[in-house]
Amino acid sequence: MKRFSTILMSMLLIGGMTLQAQTEISKEEKAVVIKYLKETQNDMIKVLKGLSEAQLNFKPDAGSWSVAECLKHITISESALWGNFVTGAMATAADPSRRGEVQMTDDQIMGLIESREQKVKTFPPFEPNNKPESVKDVLKEFKSLRAEHIKFVKKTNADLRNHYGTLPFGTVDTYQAILFMAGHTKRHTDQMKEVMANASFPKQ
Repeated sequence: MKRFSTILMSMLLIGGMTLQAQTEISKEEKAVVIKYLKETQNDMIKVLKGLSEAQLNFKPDAGSWSVAECLKHITISESALWGNFVTGAMATAADPSRRGEVQMTDDQIMGLIESREQKVKTFPPFEPNNKPESVKDVLKEFKSLRAEHIKFVKKTNADLRNHYGTLPFGTVDTYQAILFMAGHTKRHTDQMKEVMANASFPKQ
């Protein structure tokens, strides 16, 4: 009987450790999202480097955003997405019972947000005119935010898979929300590149 109790206790401990391991993102998951956060930041900074005021503020037409406006939208979104879908989501209790609500894979999330095939009008709070600061100041703010977010991912042992948020296309877990945020930067960096490819884009 004593032997049986010892075996049972060992099984429970092993089961508990397995459950704990499953509630933390893996080293591989951390590496993927950190790489994505860094790459999307670096690509955007590279695109912005050396642009003149005329180039930053050029619009292909009245209904399009300039490169500067894309940056402002990205920075507004960086703060809002993190606040709502990471800080806000992590303030609630983890709920593994809701995993079935997450219908998209990580790769599908990234593909969806990166794609420029379907254009979507942003919500009023995310409009670039809500950020009147200079491009230099906005870029500094973005870099500071992204540094904080990368630092969080590097250090956290939080259960990012069992906290959730709702985006227009459905429920995502917190890990996917961070992927979405990084992909959002790429989406609008590609928009910057489209503006710069316009035949009327200033030479300097």
